[in-house]
Amino acid sequence: MAAPPGKIPKVPMAPAGDPVFAALYDDRMRWPIRRARLQAAVREGFQAAVDVLMERRLLNWWMAGYPGAGIIEKQGLPGRAVAQWFGDSLTLYVDPRELIRGTDWRGYPHRLRPSSSAFLWDGEWDLRRSDLRFGSRYRFISEIDECRDDLTRTERYTRYMAHLKSGRPWRSHQQGVLLDSEARIQLYLQAYLGFLDHMASNGFDGARGKDRLGVAVTREGRLLKINRGLHRLAMAQRLGLPLVPVRVKAVHREWWCRVVGSAEGQDALERVRLALSACVPEEAPGSLDPAVFADDVIWPEPRAGLPIASRGSTP
Repeated sequence: MAAPPGKIPKVPMAPAGDPVFAALYDDRMRWPIRRARLQAAVREGFQAAVDVLMERRLLNWWMAGYPGAGIIEKQGLPGRAVAQWFGDSLTLYVDPRELIRGTDWRGYPHRLRPSSSAFLWDGEWDLRRSDLRFGSRYRFISEIDECRDDLTRTERYTRYMAHLKSGRPWRSHQQGVLLDSEARIQLYLQAYLGFLDHMASNGFDGARGKDRLGVAVTREGRLLKINRGLHRLAMAQRLGLPLVPVRVKAVHREWWCRVVGSAEGQDALERVRLALSACVPEEAPGSLDPAVFADDVIWPEPRAGLPIASRGSTP
């Protein structure tokens, strides 16, 4: 049952929820949301209590050069422990309109994909790139910006209405959202328009989303977009923000070996720390791209009056 008009319901926060979505909550989402929260809590609690402690020990063992250190490096080094060691050194500032290539896992066997818990990634993942300018997130953000006076003209509105008319309204237990009426569909689209306008007025807030904008370093030392945050990146691209913070989650082993050379342990990590500052976004297509697009995207003029804070003074 929806909340009475004008009242903000007290709702269980979904794992990827936002207070803005509170008006779109429905009691039918209560148990899916709680299940998603429980799964996230168990996963995060286990990582905090077991995984991170074990990873720290493994990293310390590797840094000390004890027997078996080579095996730890061969397995990719423990990602969370490496991230803690690097700290803010893994945060880089890039022009969002240059960060146009992302990893593309379509048709890439799961057994060949690198582990998300490792810092060193092997394989050809960096040669399979998507063009984010043609991605669904940038199309969505561009549409609601262009059709802000009539959101019924957007493709996303048409899609959600099709779900509604088929008797299967779109829902997201991660966001805690159920779009079971035309009014709710409009509110949902307005919420994203509000996110866009908030970014235009206040700059990029790196703490707003559940995850930071993640990137990985290719074998050539370039940055590819990975994991979540694609809507926020699309908003920054649409607005023309000069800089956004991104977080390096992994690096290709070939780049690592070239940068590290014969160094080991802490000396190796220090060489990587220095080399990261020279990494810039990859703008060219990859040799194994699943799809090829014409390079004819024209960015709109940067939004007037963008705040100085968006230039990367804060993460």
